[in-house]
Amino acid sequence: MRVIMVLPIALPLIAAALSLIAHRHMTVQRGIGLATLAATTVASAVLLIDVERNGITSVQVGGWPAPAGITLVADLFAAMMLLVSSITLLIVLVYAIAQRRTDEFAPTFHPVYLVLAAGVAMSFLSGDLFNLFVAFEVTLTASYVLITLGGGRAQIRSGMSYVVLNLLASTIFLSACGLAYAATGTVNMAQLSVRMAELPGGVREAIALTLLVAFGVKAAIFPLFNWLPDSYPTAPTPVSAVFAGLLTKVGVYAIIRTQTLFAPSDGASTLLLVIAALTMVTGVLGAMAQDDIKRLLSFHIVSQIGYMIMGLALFSVAGLAAAVFYVIHQIPVKTCLFLVDGIVETDTGTSSLNRLSGYARRAPVVGALFLAAALSLAGIPPLSGFVGKFALVEAGLAQGQWWIVAVSLVVSLITLYSMTKVWNGAFWGAPTSPASPERPDASAPTAGVQTATATAIATAERVRMVNARRGMVGATAALVCVTLSIALFARPIYDLASRSAEQLLDRDTYITAVLDR
Repeated sequence: MRVIMVLPIALPLIAAALSLIAHRHMTVQRGIGLATLAATTVASAVLLIDVERNGITSVQVGGWPAPAGITLVADLFAAMMLLVSSITLLIVLVYAIAQRRTDEFAPTFHPVYLVLAAGVAMSFLSGDLFNLFVAFEVTLTASYVLITLGGGRAQIRSGMSYVVLNLLASTIFLSACGLAYAATGTVNMAQLSVRMAELPGGVREAIALTLLVAFGVKAAIFPLFNWLPDSYPTAPTPVSAVFAGLLTKVGVYAIIRTQTLFAPSDGASTLLLVIAALTMVTGVLGAMAQDDIKRLLSFHIVSQIGYMIMGLALFSVAGLAAAVFYVIHQIPVKTCLFLVDGIVETDTGTSSLNRLSGYARRAPVVGALFLAAALSLAGIPPLSGFVGKFALVEAGLAQGQWWIVAVSLVVSLITLYSMTKVWNGAFWGAPTSPASPERPDASAPTAGVQTATATAIATAERVRMVNARRGMVGATAALVCVTLSIALFARPIYDLASRSAEQLLDRDTYITAVLDR
């Protein structure tokens, strides 16, 4: 069964090589991508079932015993993140294929997308700090290509900001790895957890804070988030959707993993609570000031990260369980909102609220998809966002942290207001008239031939666009079904999140699973 743990990493890497070989055959590339991510999703589901039944599982790659070798570790938190991420990556690939914009990037998009999937899986399963760095670099290298694919000057400029800031974060991360190794003689996270406890308090705090800064850039926490709202809106919709749903959550995952292993706290962490509050507030205030849907949603990525950090900062089973549930809920919800915006842009040519009106009357299904995801983001019952926020509020009150609870509730109200702003501006009101196509000049000598040819071309193009739009709407609807399923099965999912929180706070179980003590 332990072989299953390697598949979410190995399959996409092998498939990326095959996809590159098949660069002249787009249909083959699409088939490879879909089959691989489907297989990865199945493997992730099997892994989650195994971990849920048998506890934390570890694999020593190459047969080298820990801590000398490369260690892969799957606990409930990692397995849950892996499954939700695999489902999201698969659905977004279906959306991208339907949109057909990937054809413009052939032969690059599909192999790079698969490398990104491998990097994400490796990030969740790495049990070694340096290999976590390698996993981040695999993910980021793929993201550097994806964020600038087919771009003009504005996209390249914002993409460069993304690259530079993440290179800086990678440098800080590598420095933290070196500092940890110099202080403890190991980078295996289980052994690090043991030896960090023996270090002087100042050294231990320096390592933990350096890692927090490195992962904070990747997670876009306050004040390290400025790069995100400028970078994500300029990328193609499938790319920005995956980035919005997954990449920042990989950073959050790393923060939760390292802080619970290396810097556990007996009570709430004031520093993390302040960071959480400032992240929530600055993100939602930035969203309120936007008139472009993508930029507005990008600021909401930042704001929602604050809720996850809030759950971690409480350092309780209830707080961490709420944080884990909130991360799981946010991945499909945020991805779905960006996919809906892509459909709106495809149909209208814009995502500016000043130029949109009445879209729900022209496309009621798309309007319903947006509404379901937006209300979940705002935390309206009985959707999954409400469950996550209610759990966070309950955990905060249990520890007497009234002020952070008050901040989270105010930010939720402002989030609801900003989602209402998008609904009223883009989906409600009188529908705008789509531009009418130009008619051919009937006075030209060859008007009959030109008209017949133009009509045939226009008909074929309309059929292609209708089929593409159906595929995009279908993929988005599938992701909305995932978010609704999280709400429908909130009780068992929250129970898994609670058990994963217990594992995160019980370092001895993790250490025993890796080092066989």
